[in-house]
Amino acid sequence: MDIGELTVAAERLWRGEDWSGDGIGRPIAFVDLDRAASLPESLALPPCPVIGLGDAGHPLAAHLDAVIEPAIGAEAIARQVMAHPRAAAVIVQLLRLLPALSTEEGLTAESLAYAVLQGSDEHLRWRAVQPVPTPRGEGRLRVERGDDGLTLTLASPENGNAIDRPLRDALYEALSLAALDPDVARIALRAEGKAFSLGAELGEFGTTTDPATAHAIRLATLPARPAARCADRLEVHIQGACVGAGLELAAWARRIVATQNAWFQLPELAMGVLPGAGGCVSLTRRIGRQRTALLILSGKRLSAKQALDWGLVDELA
Repeated sequence: MDIGELTVAAERLWRGEDWSGDGIGRPIAFVDLDRAASLPESLALPPCPVIGLGDAGHPLAAHLDAVIEPAIGAEAIARQVMAHPRAAAVIVQLLRLLPALSTEEGLTAESLAYAVLQGSDEHLRWRAVQPVPTPRGEGRLRVERGDDGLTLTLASPENGNAIDRPLRDALYEALSLAALDPDVARIALRAEGKAFSLGAELGEFGTTTDPATAHAIRLATLPARPAARCADRLEVHIQGACVGAGLELAAWARRIVATQNAWFQLPELAMGVLPGAGGCVSLTRRIGRQRTALLILSGKRLSAKQALDWGLVDELA
């Protein structure tokens, strides 16, 4: 793949630029920051991902959707984005909005953006090729109350602690009660088994076909909302895989401790959607919108060491 063919001059990032010659389907634009002289007078980004290459200290760098770092290469992002251009465009447009929104507003915006993609051709094509899911046991949450704290344990190691409806609803209820109870001074979230969580239960994708209904369900049952309200008391302990919805929930925590073998991934772009369990908001607030974009757009795994370097986790144990 020739990244040079996807690279545009920084001078084109202004409000008067006509992108119509590229067509409405332009998937991605790279900008060589080492060659960018200065900021355009009236900076404006096209509605596709705009990724910086080179000098992360350039004044323009902070305005872009992301800047390539050694952990994630330009080619990996370009491949993913070009395979799912509509989803990638919605993702970066959402991430650009989030810093100006409150947490509650951000979660609503994320859910609306997810609803848009639920009905997209990219997501429907992904669903069409998925195998018929094998029934597995329902997700379980163990809730233990101590003198001053609450311990929540994802207790379905046989299915990788995938977050299905029963587990989602149990998390919502437990976190809602903790958020309302000032006597709960500490909330610990843990998991049994080799993996913290493999993310949302894939067999449930598409079971609610109406995007508006699915949005209403997320507004009423998303564990991210109560998690955000008690985030200052929440500590998460992660081992092994921490994927998708599992990572999105964990990222709210005041403190995250991970084992050396932990790894982190947001694979939703390959499904034609975005992280819809609150992760666009929680990750943006923990590691910034640009590194959040790198994780989402690349779909790459992040090691425990790299997660520590990024501030995604606070301690390796």
